[in-house]
Amino acid sequence: MNYHKVKCSNFEIANNKPFTLIAGPCQLESEEHALKISTELKKITNELGINLIYKTSFDKANRTSLKGKRGLGLDKSLPIFDKIKKQVGVPVLTDVHTAEQCSIVSNHVDVLQIPAFLCRQTDLLIAAAKTGKIINVKKGQFLAPWDMTNVIKKIEDSGNRNILITERGASFGYNTLVSDMRSLPIMAKFGFPIVFDATHSAQLPGDKHITEGQRDMIPVLAKSAVAAGCDGIFMEVHNDPSNAKSDASTQWPLQNLKETLEVLISIYEAVR
Repeated sequence: MNYHKVKCSNFEIANNKPFTLIAGPCQLESEEHALKISTELKKITNELGINLIYKTSFDKANRTSLKGKRGLGLDKSLPIFDKIKKQVGVPVLTDVHTAEQCSIVSNHVDVLQIPAFLCRQTDLLIAAAKTGKIINVKKGQFLAPWDMTNVIKKIEDSGNRNILITERGASFGYNTLVSDMRSLPIMAKFGFPIVFDATHSAQLPGDKHITEGQRDMIPVLAKSAVAAGCDGIFMEVHNDPSNAKSDASTQWPLQNLKETLEVLISIYEAVR
């Protein structure tokens, strides 16, 4: 299916374009860490000839527990986003949680991400759309894929067609997510690039006081999604996942990333 191409920095995201990776630590832990990881990710993706959008969050606003670390916060994070873009030379994606944040953050990043839990928040979607930035909207765990048409329409009707749609699993009973690969071709019919979130889809949400997960399932889910036709993979990546400040159980080890991507790229090229 040919559909709207989304231009990001110096590349396009579409089903007839090179594979796109959205990757980085769950939260922005420090300037030093962010520059280190973004530099390593750029090196890997350059070697493989694929596109990279660096992902990190200045605030993890939906942590399971009040004790969970939330990130550096808006004021400290914006200069770091600027440094990643300028010094490392990669586009940056971060989450926004309120309508007021959109215009502020949009001056420092390339992609605004709408968290899954907030994907039906009309004011947030409109404010994000009006920045003119790329909007990566995650499908809520509580929505069927065809229900995303109303979410997409809110962004389009606000004057923005720079849209990515990300699947991140659906609630299946309690404390479990299931990834229905049928959702990828279903949502592709809306006419925008489809991304699969391979790390959040491996979570076991709400268990105990933290969100746990199955790291060993990440490559399985990613390979399945690429085979099903997604245009890119979202993957939280960390150099020391066990000591990451959030989502420790479902961040993919940086040292394993290149090997994993090589398999995904071969599948991506085969299905096209």
